[in-house]
Amino acid sequence: MFVETRKSEIPFDIVAETAADVAAREALLDRAMGLGRKRKSSEKLRRGRRPCEGLAFIARGAAGAVLGTVRLWDVRLGEGGPAALLLGPLAVDPSLKGAGIGSALMRHVVAEARRLGHKAILLVGDAPYYGRFGFSAEKTGGLSMPGPYERHRLLALELAPGTLDGAYGTLEATGRKLKAAGRREKLAA
Repeated sequence: MFVETRKSEIPFDIVAETAADVAAREALLDRAMGLGRKRKSSEKLRRGRRPCEGLAFIARGAAGAVLGTVRLWDVRLGEGGPAALLLGPLAVDPSLKGAGIGSALMRHVVAEARRLGHKAILLVGDAPYYGRFGFSAEKTGGLSMPGPYERHRLLALELAPGTLDGAYGTLEATGRKLKAAGRREKLAA
């Protein structure tokens, strides 16, 4: 467990997401990202899949509320390419923006992915925000998403140097598939 407080002095724990967190996580994502979030290219890679084993986390407040969420998903970098992870979504309750929850979730999930031996993490996001965690578009020029996206927002972080050298093609979902009943449970980890 990871405990962090920031300038707002809001205490929270970063813990593994459970099935009991699904409804609160989905409500938080709707508030933070809007209902259009399900039409994004990244969602095409997540749909019908489970997050990568051990890499779905929530920030839980002292009263038990879900304050933030982050998940990583298994992908392949083009047909026959190396395995990697896709981050997303990262979201924090809009009323707590700037409290350091998103940053803490990012540091935690990157550290856990590294500890578990993963080689690279990709995401579609804002370079000024994600750059502070080491993400850049430097090695994503040969990669693409399966659908519309803004190319300059496809960012990556190598956890093992050289993993993205020569990476080429469209990202493909490779993670564990949900069973039919699991789909109705809104992608519970």
